[in-house]
Amino acid sequence: MSRDRLTPVGKTALSVARARAEESTRADRLFDDPYASAFVEAAPESAPELPTDSEGANRLRHDLSTHIVTRTRFFDTYLLDSCTHGCRQVALLAAGLDTRAFRLDWPDGVRLFEVDRADVLGFKRDVLDAAGAAPRCERTIVEADLSEGWVEPLLAAGFDRTVPTAWLAEGLMVYLSAEDAARLFAAIGDLSASGSRLSFERSPKTLPTFPDWALSMPQATEFASLWKGGLGEDAPQLLEQQGWAVTLTDQEELTRSYGRDPRTDIAWGFLTATR
Repeated sequence: MSRDRLTPVGKTALSVARARAEESTRADRLFDDPYASAFVEAAPESAPELPTDSEGANRLRHDLSTHIVTRTRFFDTYLLDSCTHGCRQVALLAAGLDTRAFRLDWPDGVRLFEVDRADVLGFKRDVLDAAGAAPRCERTIVEADLSEGWVEPLLAAGFDRTVPTAWLAEGLMVYLSAEDAARLFAAIGDLSASGSRLSFERSPKTLPTFPDWALSMPQATEFASLWKGGLGEDAPQLLEQQGWAVTLTDQEELTRSYGRDPRTDIAWGFLTATR
C-alpha cells in the first residue's frame, strides 16, 4: 500500500484513522491517538472527509464516527484489563493503522504482535517512522494475509502459544465469510493457552448494511461492497463449543455510558471471550 495507490482495505483503515484523529481533538475525548492525523495527512486523497451538506450525510457521519469511537475506547479498555488479568502477550489481527502499541500505557513485559498484509504494515511503518513514534511495549509486526496462512508466520515471529494471549480482531469479522471466520476461530483456539482472551465486534445475524438512505453515497457503498457478514449471531455458540466463556456488550448501552449520543443505525455490539 503506497501513498499514491491505496487498496479499498487501506482506504477503510484511513477512514478509521480520520475518525480517531477527530476524536483526539475533543476536550472530552474518549482516547487520544496522536498519530491518527499523520496517516490521514500522508494520503489525504484516500481518506476523504464525509460531506455534511445534507441530513443523510450528517447521519452517516455520526453513525460511523460513533461506532469507531465507541469500539476504540472499548477495545483499549479490554486490552489493558486483559494485561491486568495475566495476559502479557497481545495479538492484533488485521491491525491496520491501530497505534495502541505506541499510545497505551502498557505494563512491563507485554509483547505485542501486529498481523496484517505487507502493504498495510509498510505504509504504517513509513508514517510512524517519519513521526518518530516509539512503541511502549515489545512490538513485532507479522506480514500475513488472514484469509490465507498466518499461523506459521506468527509462530516464526516468536509468538508463544503456551502463555495467555489477549486477541483482538477489531473491524475484521464482517469482512470474512462464515467459513473463513470459523477457521479463524479454530486457529485462535489452537494457539490460546488457558487464561487467554478474545474480543471483536458482533454483528446482527443478517449481513449488516447501511440503511437505504446511506447506500446512495459512494463512501458507504465502497465500505459495504467489502462485507461478507462473518458469523453474526452464531459466533457466541461456536466459541462456547470451543471452550470459551462469552460475554456480550450492547453498543447502544456502552455508548450511553461514555456520555455520547447512542442513536445510530449501525446496531452492532461487542463480544469478549475467556478461555
